[in-house]
Amino acid sequence: MKKIAFFDTKPYDKVWFDKLNKNYEIEYFDSKLNRKTAMLANGFDAAVAFVNDDIDAGAIDRLTENNVNVLAMRCSGYNNVDIKHALGKLTVLHVPYYSPYAVAEHAMAMLLTLNRRLHKAYNRTRDFNFSLNGLTGTDLHGKTVGVIGTGKIGQVFIGICRGFGMNVIAYDPYPAADTDYKYVSLDELFSSSDFISLHCPLTEQSHHIIDRASIGKMKQGVFIVNTSRGGLIDSEALLGGLNDGVIKGAALDVYEEESDLFFEDYSNEVVLDEVLSLLVSRPNVLITSHQAFLTDEALEKIAEITLKNLDDYFAGKPLDNEVVYHPKDSAAVK
Repeated sequence: MKKIAFFDTKPYDKVWFDKLNKNYEIEYFDSKLNRKTAMLANGFDAAVAFVNDDIDAGAIDRLTENNVNVLAMRCSGYNNVDIKHALGKLTVLHVPYYSPYAVAEHAMAMLLTLNRRLHKAYNRTRDFNFSLNGLTGTDLHGKTVGVIGTGKIGQVFIGICRGFGMNVIAYDPYPAADTDYKYVSLDELFSSSDFISLHCPLTEQSHHIIDRASIGKMKQGVFIVNTSRGGLIDSEALLGGLNDGVIKGAALDVYEEESDLFFEDYSNEVVLDEVLSLLVSRPNVLITSHQAFLTDEALEKIAEITLKNLDDYFAGKPLDNEVVYHPKDSAAVK
């Protein structure tokens, strides 16, 4: 039976992997996978990692030195893996989809909560404060939402927005076929949207797609929602946009410096990230800790596809979900 080193384990990870696993001996490690902890995979046949692990060149070399030749990412993103360095050394697999509904629904939940100040109302009423002052929101019906990225998650989110009667415009360098979406330039999306929601991968091209320049083009009072990747937003520029009132509110399930913070409990410690501390302190900022994927359906699908990826690898079958490096266009899915 093949042995799997499973990194960055949380209790909810074990539920579906234990339930669906039939072919492997899995050892669960709390540690994130990085160049220091990769030695824990010594004697194992494969490693399983997650979105905030740091699989750089050093980590890849340590894995391969320990005869681990396959890395199964139990997530869709792989921007934390040095795909170029892995070429010819380490086979990298990922989960291209699990539940677009989970992420899209969380994005809308955050938008609604922020717009209607539900988090503030909840805290008030627990103190028997039933005042409505400061809780005024805006109708979604008839407003324009700009969706950046129209893959599976973006398309589900568009459907939800249309259910609210919103006007949808979209930007994607690779427009979805067979849709009636109104694609516009980024500049038009920024200038026309009352709400902007990010549903694109993090690449060299999309890094800091929201920065000082793009915020300067936005409509006064825009709301920004990010349930994709933290690096899509320049956090300091976001703070500036909040301070000058261009951005009325921000709902963030991800943060560009989240890797050492999210998924962990720091409630009894002093967090030294000043930008994050300032964002958390803002009454018009709502932050969840990379929670959008967390539904039973998504966790089951993640375990199912991750295990199948490993089954296919060890059986020598075609790898539908392999991530390979293409020199011309950086990382791409095979």
